[in-house]
Order: sequence, then C-alpha cells, then structure tokens
Amino acid sequence: MKKLLDLLIPSRCAACGARGEPCCARCAGAWGSAAEVTRAPATGLVRVFALARYRGVARRLLIAYKERGRRDLAEPLGRALAEALVVLPLTGTGRAARTIRPARAICLVPAPSRPSAARVRGGPHVERLANEAASVLAARGIEVAVAPALELAGDARDAVGLGREQRVANLTGRLRFREAGRPPPGYPIVVLDDVVTTGATAAACARALAAEGFTVSAVLTLLAAG
Repeated sequence: MKKLLDLLIPSRCAACGARGEPCCARCAGAWGSAAEVTRAPATGLVRVFALARYRGVARRLLIAYKERGRRDLAEPLGRALAEALVVLPLTGTGRAARTIRPARAICLVPAPSRPSAARVRGGPHVERLANEAASVLAARGIEVAVAPALELAGDARDAVGLGREQRVANLTGRLRFREAGRPPPGYPIVVLDDVVTTGATAAACARALAAEGFTVSAVLTLLAAG
C-alpha cells in the first residue's frame, strides 16, 4: 500500500521540497555527530548531547515532524539518533568515558510530552523516535529496550516562552516515574528528547529516574536551542 501511495502521491522532503523521500539525502546532512552541550540545571548531574543547533534545515525538519503532521519523518529522525547512539560517550570523561559497542545493550527512555500535546501529535512523538532508533540499533545486533518510564502531568504548562527558572518550576512535582515503563535492570540508560533549551527537562528526567534507583548515562537530543 505504501508503494502504491508513493506512486500516486510522491513524498517530498519536509525541508527542501525535493521529491522522493520525507528527508532527502542532502537535508539529512544537517544531523551531525553528537556534540556535548552545557546547561546549568544538568551540569554535574547528567551529560547532554545534541546533533545540531536549533536553526536552518534541522529546525525545519523537526517542526514539520512535531507540529505539522509529518509523521513520516519519524524514521529518518530516529535513524539519525541511532547513528549517534552507536558512538555516544556514556558515563565518565576522558579516559573514563566509554562508548556503546555492538555487543552491548542500551535502554532508551523518551522524554514525555504533555498529554494534550501528545493527543494533537498522534501520540508521544519522542517515544515514536525512540522506537525508530531502537529498530536501527537492533538491526545492528545491539540489544535495545524502549522504556516509557516517565510521564508529565496534565496541568504542566507549555514550555515555549518560559525561562529557565520557570521551566524548572513547571516540571517540579509534575514529571513522574511510570512503573509500567520501568527500564530493564542492568541496561545503560539514555534519555531521548527532541530539543534541549535550558536543560530543565534533562535534569528533571535524570532526577526522576535516579529517585527510582536508575542512573542516566546521557541525554541525547536532536537539537540544541540557544
């Protein structure tokens, strides 16, 4: 059915409009290797990495996926995250740093969205990316689990336009652990998100998991704002 639809209504790149793929090869080049970003709330708590800055082609792709219904972008965006996860440095720095190897296992915990936002987007959009990334990793022989272990209360505000302290206050007591999504024991945990802005969400996710006895090895996002 998908092949038939592609013939009748050829896909177009969400960034440049080229026919053929949701994200053409040229625009896929917007995703670089994971670069560490520094955000005060997460400093000393968890390392945060992003694949690109919140601008240009990468920004257009994310907005199309997140806000304009281009769910067909989940696969290429998830693939970009998977490529970074293969070599993402986990706990420690310098000589103590270690990377995921094909024989290792990894658990991906998607950062949660407000329930109302998830309904508009056809479900938790970061969890969808995590599942796509997991498929790529599994195909490479990496044992991977997706654990939707966190939830955001319905009374949380939209974070757009909030400053760092406001974002921290907005998440306090509203980002909670979900027993139904408990990560499997013994897996290195990476929290996935779409954008890191102030670092408040990264820090809140790490703390919520730590309260249940889990150490977050890293937070990986597609974009870094600011």
